[in-house]
Amino acid sequence: MLTPWNLSATTALFLFPSVILFFFIIQKWNNAKECSSKLPPGPPKLPIIGNLHLLSSPPIRCFRDLSKRYGPIMYLKLGESSAVVVSSPEIAKEMLKDLDPIFADRPRGVAIEIMWYDYIDIVFCPYGDYWRQMRKICINELLSPRMVRSFRSIRRDEACRLAAAVRESSGRVSNLTEKIFSFSSSITCRAAFGGVCKDSPALIKLMMETLQMAGVFEVEDLFPSSRIVRALSRSKRRLVGMKKKLDVILDGVIEEHRENLAKITAAAAAEGRDSGERLGNGEFGGEDLVDVFVRIKEGGEMEFPIGNDNIKSVLYDIFSAGTETSSSTIDWVMVELLRNPKAMAKLQAELRQAETLEDDVVSKMKYLKLVIKETLRLHPPIPLVPRVSREAREINGYTLPAGTKVMVNIWAMQRDPMLWDDPEKFEPERFANRALEFTGGDFEYLPFGTGKRMCPGITFGMATVELGLAHLLYNFDWKLPEGSKVEDLDMIENDGITASRKDNLFVVATPYHPLA
Repeated sequence: MLTPWNLSATTALFLFPSVILFFFIIQKWNNAKECSSKLPPGPPKLPIIGNLHLLSSPPIRCFRDLSKRYGPIMYLKLGESSAVVVSSPEIAKEMLKDLDPIFADRPRGVAIEIMWYDYIDIVFCPYGDYWRQMRKICINELLSPRMVRSFRSIRRDEACRLAAAVRESSGRVSNLTEKIFSFSSSITCRAAFGGVCKDSPALIKLMMETLQMAGVFEVEDLFPSSRIVRALSRSKRRLVGMKKKLDVILDGVIEEHRENLAKITAAAAAEGRDSGERLGNGEFGGEDLVDVFVRIKEGGEMEFPIGNDNIKSVLYDIFSAGTETSSSTIDWVMVELLRNPKAMAKLQAELRQAETLEDDVVSKMKYLKLVIKETLRLHPPIPLVPRVSREAREINGYTLPAGTKVMVNIWAMQRDPMLWDDPEKFEPERFANRALEFTGGDFEYLPFGTGKRMCPGITFGMATVELGLAHLLYNFDWKLPEGSKVEDLDMIENDGITASRKDNLFVVATPYHPLA
């Protein structure tokens, strides 16, 4: 029997007979409602738990296997909650593009509600004017191509630090995953916060725990109508404790920026500098993202006024998305190249022919782009695109009520043998013959999603990934520790919102010395 997927210890505690009768009554009432609608097909359900007994870890693989039996649009019952899993490009297009923004909302959950300040961030907040306001600020001040270009010296500096850290441990076994994560988080912090966060290790720890818990069906999410469940939940108490720690860190970042801004403004006035110039904590003397939000908050110049919680929720978005997706992509690339030495040699040859590793040179490297595209096909950063219907709709002949949770299984579509030749094989050259981009227009290939809720940080993330890989692969040759074999590398993904590799990557690096 499959091990139940994504069930916390608290969840398991409540699947005991003491609550069976109560939930059985609710189940019968819900089943009666379901029978009146033409829902998609799905596996038979058990009382109380629905289909929870069929699910295993990681969910993307389990959903793929179930969809082979029940079809490209599949209905699951998870406790009291319902979900529809989509694994067809045609149906994904209908939902995410043709009916956008009807399917533009995000699902709710106890971890998201607590850690992202009651859905006032960008990633999880409801679609609407507030979401547009906050998203526009982040794009203009951090994620636009113009801003990404302005951060090139930060990326170059951190890429050199990454290479130096690897060089210090050359010839010995080292944890490359940790080094890559530090590289990615430092770039995000310096670009958004004006410097590396003083409490970066604590923030990283909180982020990893949060992403894990946000991808778990907590007991409150499975049985939302039960007051007993909510009262006895250990997970909620843990999340509240985590939130307090997060508040301390992010409140500190905001207060430090406010104090520095006051000093900068006073110094500028004393020097007789233009008072209209927007000075700030950014590394180049201008405003960083935190400064912009502080100015907007104090100026009250937006349609939707914001407070500290709004700022903190968006900063947590930026740090989480900017760090985790980039670092996990670099990590997956390195794993795939170790498993495919011919591809690694070909990419290193391309990089080592370059006269420099500046952004404008690296971004034009053809085989590097093919390698990244193929890695994103096999290992999309967000493998399940979660949405919620804003109103009832008929999809593919089935009725989806308003509020239906939809999970588009990007991971499964990008490994579908009906869409891809030899889909489990790492073959970068396949993209040389297929003009597919990850900009959301090719529905068999959606590593960053599509539609209005598509990831806005693609340019920022790809610049980090390309330069990090360029420095790692130009400066070093790589092998696994003695006694390790590439076929023994575990290629299973973590549970959670993102799909980083479950195990850290331990390697031995040898510095490359070009011939004079």
